[in-house]
Amino acid sequence: MGLNTRKEKTAVDKFLDGVKDEQMRLDCIAVQKLMEELTGEPAAMWGKVTVGFGSFHYRGKTSEGDWFPVGFAPRKQGLVLYLHCILEEQTALLEKLGDHKIGKSCLYLNKLEDVHPPTLKKLIRKAYKDPKIAGAITVAAAKA
Repeated sequence: MGLNTRKEKTAVDKFLDGVKDEQMRLDCIAVQKLMEELTGEPAAMWGKVTVGFGSFHYRGKTSEGDWFPVGFAPRKQGLVLYLHCILEEQTALLEKLGDHKIGKSCLYLNKLEDVHPPTLKKLIRKAYKDPKIAGAITVAAAKA
C-alpha cells in the first residue's frame, strides 16, 4: 500500500469470494462482520487487495491523504489486520492477544482462532475511535 492506494468501487464480497484458501476466506468474512459491527461502517475496497472501514485525513512530513482506521487483507503468510493505533504502544493489549506479530500498524495473524476475541475487539475499537499513523497527525475524520 502507498500513497496511490485509494478507496475503490469494487465489491468486497466478490473479492472475498476469490480468496482460494477456505480457512483464510472464512477468517476474512468473520473479520469483515466484526469490523462492520464495531465501527458501524460498511466494508470498502482500498486498492485491489485491502478491505477498509471508514476513513480519516492525515498529514505527515512527506505525504497527506485519506486512509482507513481499520481494515484487513488476506496474504499468503496469513491474515493482516491494519489497525492504525500505533500498535507498538499497545503492549498491555498485545500481551493478552495471543499468537501474532506486529508492524507499525499491521497485526499479522496465522489464523483468527489464534487470538483472544475480546482483546482483538478492544484493539479494533481503539484504532477506529482514535486513528493514528506514526510520524503523522490526524487532521480530521472523513466521511465513510
